[in-house]
Order: sequence, then structure tokens, then C-alpha cells
Amino acid sequence: MEKKYPLPPFTEETARQKIQAAEDAWNLKDPEKVSKAYSIDSEWRNRAEFINGRDEILAFLQRKWAKELDYKLKKSYWAHSENRIAVRFEYEWRDDSGQWYRAYGNENWEFDQNGLMKKRFASINDLPIKEEDRRL
Repeated sequence: MEKKYPLPPFTEETARQKIQAAEDAWNLKDPEKVSKAYSIDSEWRNRAEFINGRDEILAFLQRKWAKELDYKLKKSYWAHSENRIAVRFEYEWRDDSGQWYRAYGNENWEFDQNGLMKKRFASINDLPIKEEDRRL
């Protein structure tokens, strides 16, 4: 059985480790690798899009990073419980015309006993920015 450490139940320390591992993986922009952190039957809400299962997650990530160029993400701890973690995040990216954006949001995560993310609910807002206003 696949396991993704640290496993629940989470302490604040292990929740922070899980968040940092997710940030590091997403910043690699490798859809195959990132998708392995999610359970086969994982459920997502990403903005207004509903995604079910690892295959749909993989396709979503491929589309995302083909569109969101020079993507850079920063996640931060908000709260946790035994098998749930809440994070705040911001990321920056540019489109193929050169317009930069900063996205802000919150995510609620729920994990199975093997440390795979079973549910991910993301609320995200994009703000057009000038290249010189980038922070990440």
C-alpha cells in the first residue's frame, strides 16, 4: 500500500512538514510526481472545477502548468486536526502574453490513514500584477 509521510494523526510539527512537502513538490511542476500524493479516489474542488480521482488530478496539473508559466508557490500553516490540515497560500505565474498574476487562497485537506490526500477544497482569487511587483 502506498504511504506518504508524515502520516496522521498530525501534530503541528508534522502538519507543517506535510505543508512544506506539498509546497516543494508543487514548485517542481511535475504532474506525475505531484499526483502521487493524492489517493486514487481523491476529491477536489479547485475554484469552480470539481476533480475526481488521480487520473483527473494528473490531467488538471498538466493543463495548469502548461498555462501558468514560471509558477512559484508559497504555502503557510493555518490549522490542523487529526487527519486534516488547513493552509493559506499565494503563488505567482505569467500567461503566454507575459501578464503576471498573483493568486491567493485557502485549502482544506483531508488525509487517509496512509498519508494520501483524500480531499482538497481550494478557494482561489487571481490578481493581475506588474512584473516588478512580484514577490516570489
